[in-house]
Amino acid sequence: MPYLLVRVLFTLEASDQASTIVCIRTISRLPFSFLHIPAHTLSCPFDHAMRIPVVALLIAGMAVLQCTPGREKIPLVPELNHSQNKIVIYQLMTRLFGNTTTVNKPSGTLEENGVGKFSDISNRALEGIKELGVTHVWYTGVIEHALLIDYSSYGIAPDDPDVVKGRAGFPYSVKDYYDVNPDLAVNVKNRMGEFELLVARTHAYDLKVIIDFIPNHVARSYHSDVKPDGVSDFGETDDKTLAFSPHNNFYYLPGKSFQPPQEHYQRFREFFPTMDGKFEETPAKATGDDQFISTPSVNGWFETVKLNYGVDYIHNRKTHFDSIPNTWIKMRDILLYWASKKVDGFRCDMAQMVPVEFWRWVIPQVKALNPDVVFIAEIYDPSLYREFLNSGRFDFLYEKVQLYDTLRLLINGKASALDIPGIQQSLSGINQNMVHFLENHDEQRIASPFFAGDATKALPAFVVSATIDTGPIMIYFGQEVGEPGVGAEGYGSNDGRTTIYDYWGVPEHQKWANDGAFDGGMLSVAQKELRMKYVQILTLARDNEAISGGSYHDLTAFNVSSKTCSERVVSYVRAKDRERLIVVAGFNNRPERVQIKLTPELIAEWAIPDTMNFEVEDVLGNTTPLRIGKEQGLSLELPPYGVCVF
Repeated sequence: MPYLLVRVLFTLEASDQASTIVCIRTISRLPFSFLHIPAHTLSCPFDHAMRIPVVALLIAGMAVLQCTPGREKIPLVPELNHSQNKIVIYQLMTRLFGNTTTVNKPSGTLEENGVGKFSDISNRALEGIKELGVTHVWYTGVIEHALLIDYSSYGIAPDDPDVVKGRAGFPYSVKDYYDVNPDLAVNVKNRMGEFELLVARTHAYDLKVIIDFIPNHVARSYHSDVKPDGVSDFGETDDKTLAFSPHNNFYYLPGKSFQPPQEHYQRFREFFPTMDGKFEETPAKATGDDQFISTPSVNGWFETVKLNYGVDYIHNRKTHFDSIPNTWIKMRDILLYWASKKVDGFRCDMAQMVPVEFWRWVIPQVKALNPDVVFIAEIYDPSLYREFLNSGRFDFLYEKVQLYDTLRLLINGKASALDIPGIQQSLSGINQNMVHFLENHDEQRIASPFFAGDATKALPAFVVSATIDTGPIMIYFGQEVGEPGVGAEGYGSNDGRTTIYDYWGVPEHQKWANDGAFDGGMLSVAQKELRMKYVQILTLARDNEAISGGSYHDLTAFNVSSKTCSERVVSYVRAKDRERLIVVAGFNNRPERVQIKLTPELIAEWAIPDTMNFEVEDVLGNTTPLRIGKEQGLSLELPPYGVCVF
C-alpha cells in the first residue's frame, strides 16, 4: 500500500501538539477520519521546558502519541482573507428548496407533501442563485436530525415522536453530527455521496458552501450510526450520578426522569399514532435552552439536551477549563470532519450559549486546515459582539437586534431614521463583521401581514442592509420573489414564517423553480421585477468598491436637523477614492419632496468647489438623471417607500 511521508522542518513545543497534528493533516490532504488519530491524543500536557524535534511522520492510519487531555497554546488566527467583493449569502432550507409538490396538507407526510433533495439543487438552480449576485450558499438542515420517518432498514435508529417537533423534524435537533439528513437523498445508502456532489456542483459555479454547526444542544435521541472509528457518542462515558462534571458531555438531574410536555402529546397525537407521552430518560438531562428541570414547557426546547462545555451551571456558572473538556474535543473533531469535506463556512447556531473560550480554542484549529473557512456566530447580545470577535475569533456575527429590528420598525412607521446613525456609531470598528438580513428561517417573511404585507415596501430597508457596511448581506430563498409564508403547515403555525418543522411546498418560490426548470416561468410580471431589483441591489453591493471596501458617512442627522427631509428618510454616503455613492432610502408611506445635502465635513474633505454642480445618476434606475449643487444639495421627489443610489 502506498504511504505518505511528511517532513516537518521545524521544532515545536510539545504544548503545540494539537496544531501540529492539524497542520500535518493539512499537508497530507487526507480526510480527517482517514487518519484514525484518537481524539484524546491531540491535547498533551508535556512539560513546557521539554522540546520535541519532529523529523518525519509516517501516516498510514497509525495512532500517535497517547496521552491525557491538558492545556494547549492557542495558535494565532490568520487574518480573514476578504476578497475584493462583498460576501452575499443565499440561505435555503434544503428540504424545501427543490420540492415541487403543491399539496401542502397540514402535518402531511413526505409522500403527501413531498420533500426536496440534494440533487434538486441542480446546475440550473445554482445558475439562478448565482445570477442574484450570490457568493455563498447556506444549506440549512443538512446534518442529520430527529424526524418521524423510519429509516431503520438503513441502520438509522427511529425517533420517538414524543421528542420530535413536526413530521420532518427540527433541523437544529441534531441526531448524528457525522451524517446527513436521509430525507435529502435519492439513494439513502449514498446520502453522504449525494451531499458531496452538491458541494462539488456549488463550487463549480464559484459559489462557497456554508452549513450549520449546532454546538449548544443535540436531540434527546442522539446516536451516531456512522461515526469514525475511535469516536464515542455524546454521553457514552458520562458519570450520570453527577449533576455536573467537566468530564461529562451532558448535565443531569439525578433521581428524576424526563417527562415530555403533555401539551405536545395532546396537540399532535392524532397525527402520530406511536406517540404515547412516555419517552424514557433517567436521569433527566437539562434542555438546550438551559432549563434544569425534568418537565420542560412545550414552548421551550424540550426535544433537545444541553451540551456541557465545562461550565458549572449548578454552582454559579463556575468554569472548569484546567483541562480541555471532552465536549470541546468532540466538537473540534466534528468541525474538522466537515471542513475536510470542503465546506467553506459554518453558521454557528446560538454561539453565545457556548463559552467564548471554546471558540478561541477551536476556530484557529479549523483554520489551520483551511484558512479561508468563515465562522458566523448567531448572537443576539450586542454587549458580547466584540468579545466574540476579538477573543472568540469569529469572522462575522448576526446583526439582528439593532439594524434588523430598527429597519423593521421603520417600515411600519414605528422608528425614526435618526436611529440608524446611532447604530452605526455603536458598531464602529466592527461594522465590517456584521451580517445584515431582513429574512432568515427564524424571522417572519417580509410579504406576510405580520411584517410589511408587501415585499416592495422593504426595498429601501434592503438597500440599507446591503450597502451601509462592507460586511455580508444575506437573503432567504423566496425573499426575492415575495414569498409571504402563508399557511398553518402543521407544527409550524400560520405566523408569517416558512415552516422549519414540516414537509411543505413554498408556493411563490415554486413559481420561480417552475417544476425544476428554475427559470421563473410561473412568476408574475411584478415578481420578475422584484427579483430583478434584488439582482441590481446585490450585484451593486457585491461589486461596487465603495460598498465592498469603502467608508460610511452619515447624512441623515444633518439633513433631518436641517429640515430638508423628514425622520422617515435615511441618507448616507459610501465612498472609496473617487467612487462616491449617495444612498437615499425613504420609509414614507406617501410622496415626500426631499433635499439631501452633503455635510460641511464631506465638502471640506473632498475639496468641493463653490461652483460645484454635477449630474448624478440613480444606479437603480428609479429616477432620471438629476443635478447636485454645493448649497442646494440633491432635490428630488421620493415616492412612497422609494430608494435611490446616486
